[in-house]
Amino acid sequence: MNERIRAREIRVIGPDGEQLGIMTPQDATRKAREQSLDLVEISATAVPPVCRIMDYGKFLYEQEKKERAAKKNQKQIVLKEVKFSVNVDEHDYVTKRNHVLRFLGEGDKVKASLRFRGREMAHQNLGRKVLERLINEVGDKGIVEFRPRMEGNTVHVILAPPRQAPGSAPKKPEKPPQHHAAGGQTQTGS
Repeated sequence: MNERIRAREIRVIGPDGEQLGIMTPQDATRKAREQSLDLVEISATAVPPVCRIMDYGKFLYEQEKKERAAKKNQKQIVLKEVKFSVNVDEHDYVTKRNHVLRFLGEGDKVKASLRFRGREMAHQNLGRKVLERLINEVGDKGIVEFRPRMEGNTVHVILAPPRQAPGSAPKKPEKPPQHHAAGGQTQTGS
C-alpha cells in the first residue's frame, strides 16, 4: 500500500475502474494523494504488478461487512444430547424420543447416550436394544451418523437431520390454527 510498493513499474487502475496505464509507484502514489485516496496493490504476481487507487479504509469496512453478512447466514449445527437408561420406563422413553424428533426437526444433531451402572454392564444387549429401537422409530426423520458405539460404560449413537435438496430451507413445525371464543361462539377467519 502506498509507499510500501517496491516494484519499479506498476499497472494502475483508477478509482472508477479505468486503466491509467503503466507508471512508477511514486507517480501513482502522487495521483492517489491528489484525490485523497490510497494506492493499493491488488495483484503482486502479475507482470507488472497491478495496483488500484481506492479508499483503503472504506475497502476494509466493506470486506468486514460482507464477512459479517456471510456469517449471519450460516446455520450453526448444535449437538444436543438425550440420555437414556437400561431400564427406562415406556413413558420416559416416548418423551425422550419426542425430544429427539423435535431436535432433528429443528436441524440439530442428536447424541443419544445410555450409561450402564454397576451390574447393568453384564446386560449391554438390553441397552443396545433401547438405542436400536430409537433408531427404528426415528426412521427417515434422521440419518444415523454413528451406529451404537461403546465408550467406557456408555454406549451412544449420533443422529443427524436428513439432508435436504439444495436451496430449500428447513421446515419449521407448523402450529395448528387457534380459535378464540368470544361470547360462547367460535370465531374463524373469513
